[in-house]
Amino acid sequence: MPHSKSAKPRKNKLIRDSYAMPEAEYAQIAQLKQRLLALGESVKKSELLRAGLAQLASLDDAALQEAMAGVERIKTGRPAKKA
Repeated sequence: MPHSKSAKPRKNKLIRDSYAMPEAEYAQIAQLKQRLLALGESVKKSELLRAGLAQLASLDDAALQEAMAGVERIKTGRPAKKA
């Protein structure tokens, strides 16, 4: 009898990235994690950010534009080196 391999579901490739955000918004991540802990849910920062993306993706175009209008544009890149 030939040996057959069971088909394993393929894992999604994980991408590592870095980004910048204002300190107050970064603090909101910790606040949301604490709220979820109080509700009995322990989540990772990446899970919280992915949940936010899922919510944005579910918005219609007008609601998405409205949500993005409330986000401050920040200058990206590394700070200049001191001499």
